[in-house]
Amino acid sequence: MEKLCFRSYRSRNIIRLSRRAFRLAGLNRIVTVLNPLTRKPEQKYLYEVATTHTARKTFIGNMYKKVKDPDLVSSVSGHKEGSKAFRRYREIDEEMKQELVHLLD
Repeated sequence: MEKLCFRSYRSRNIIRLSRRAFRLAGLNRIVTVLNPLTRKPEQKYLYEVATTHTARKTFIGNMYKKVKDPDLVSSVSGHKEGSKAFRRYREIDEEMKQELVHLLD
């Protein structure tokens, strides 16, 4: 039987690796975040504030833009059918609306 080898990472290292992956993937749009000390909005690059949750949400959003089948995407992402959390992840943007209208042409 093969021996499985899993590396152990501290959560801080996982966040650092997530941010590096975001930067390498070119996910560098500007986002607004609240400064935890001043509670004032600040502009940051997405890769500077990314977490594993951001990666999950981005993955689900990008998959939904390609597949457009909420049941299929939610099953792949481990969400239950009709999940409120999943509904928050999937965003119907202007590009998706335009694609839908073009299908009618």
